[in-house]
Amino acid sequence: MTATILFVDDEPDLEALILQKFRRQIRDGQLALMFARDGIEALQSLEQHPQVDMVVSDINMPRMDGLSLLAKLQEAEDKKSTIIVSAYGDMSNIRTAMNRGAFDFLTKPIDFVDLETTIQKTIRHIDMLREVRRRQMEAERAHAALSRHFSPELAKRLAVSGEGEGIEVQWRDVATIFTDITGFTSLVETAPPETLGQLLNEYVGGMTEVVFAHEGTVAKIIGDALQVLFNAPGDQPDYATRAVACAHDLDAWAQDFCARQKARGVSFGVTRIGIHAGPALVGNFGGNRFFDYTAYGDSINIAARLEAANKNLGTRICVSASVAKAAENFQGRPVGELMLRGRSEPLRAFEPLLPDKFEAPETALYSEAFAKMEAGDAAAMPAFAALVGMHADDALAGFHLKRLLNGAKGIRMQLE
Repeated sequence: MTATILFVDDEPDLEALILQKFRRQIRDGQLALMFARDGIEALQSLEQHPQVDMVVSDINMPRMDGLSLLAKLQEAEDKKSTIIVSAYGDMSNIRTAMNRGAFDFLTKPIDFVDLETTIQKTIRHIDMLREVRRRQMEAERAHAALSRHFSPELAKRLAVSGEGEGIEVQWRDVATIFTDITGFTSLVETAPPETLGQLLNEYVGGMTEVVFAHEGTVAKIIGDALQVLFNAPGDQPDYATRAVACAHDLDAWAQDFCARQKARGVSFGVTRIGIHAGPALVGNFGGNRFFDYTAYGDSINIAARLEAANKNLGTRICVSASVAKAAENFQGRPVGELMLRGRSEPLRAFEPLLPDKFEAPETALYSEAFAKMEAGDAAAMPAFAALVGMHADDALAGFHLKRLLNGAKGIRMQLE
C-alpha cells in the first residue's frame, strides 16, 4: 500500500532533495510525496487530498508556522500523524510540538537516513492504527447486526469474540417462543400508515426488551410476530424455566399495551404465545452478505402450532409437555392432547399460570373436571358447566364444555 506524505517547508531546494532521496520508493509505489510551502498551503492541500497519511513540517515558515499547523491538524477529525522538523537544540519548540500531539521530531540540518527511519516508523504506526480502526469498525458492524437478535451484553461478547464464534450452524436443544397478535391483518387494512408504524414499533420494541431482560434471543421478527430462542447461542441450563418466565412477562406487557391503546381509542389485538422445547438446527443462515441468526426444525414448527392453538382454546399462552416437564416448579393446568396440523402423534399441552391464579380455588375445580374428562367420566360435563357458571370468563373451561356438549369424549382433540 502506498503511503502519501505531505512535506511542508519553505526552503526552495528541499523538494528536489527529498524527491531524489526517495526516488526508488516513489518508483516502486511505496511512497507518494506532496509539498507545501507553509501551513496555509498545507491545509488547503489536505482538504483537496484527504488520503494524505502523514505530514512532515518545518516550524519556521511564513503566514502559518509549523506549530500553528500542528494545532490545526489536531483539531481535525482525521488527525494526521505529524513529524515536526526543528533547528538543532531548539528543545522548547520540540517540547511544545510533542505536547501538541506530534508523533516524532527531526532536527536540522536533516539527516536523510534519520528521516527515512522516522518515516518508516511512522508508517508502521499508521498501519497499526488502520488495523485497530478496521477491527473496531468490524466489531461495530458485528455488534449492530448482533444487537437485532441478542441482549446488549451478549451481543457485545459475541462481537468481541470474533465473527462466527458461537453462532455457527449446529443442532441444539432449545426452548422456542412464538408470539402473534389476533386481528393484526384487519388493523393493517384499516389503520393509517403512520399510526400503524408507531404502534408496531412500540409493540415490537417493548416485547424485545422483555425478551432481552430474560437473556433470550430474538430469532425472527415478521410483522407483529416474534420468534424467540433460549439456550442459543450460549448455554442456558434453565432454558425452559426462562422461557416460561419470559412468556408470562411478555403476556403482561402485551396486555398492558392493549389497555393503553384502548384508552386511546385504538383496538389492538390480544397477543398469543406458544412454547415448545426440543432439538433444532440453530445458527447464522444469512450467507456471506447477511446475518440471520435463526432456527429450523420440527420443534420450531410445534411452537408455532401451539401459538396458533390458543385461538381455538381461548388461552393466551400454550406450552408443550416438554416445557412443563423441564421448567423448574412449573405451575399450570392441563389443556389436553392436541392433534396439531401436520403431526400424526398427539402433543400434550398445558396453560402456564401465575402463582395467584394457580393457587385459586377455580384451578383446583378445573383440575378435577379435567381428570373426570380424561377418565371418560360422564360427570365431567356437569363439572365444567358448574365451573363456567361460576367463572364465565374461563375460556378454556368453556372450550371443553362446548366439546363435551357436542359429543366429544376424552382429552384428545383435533384443532383446525
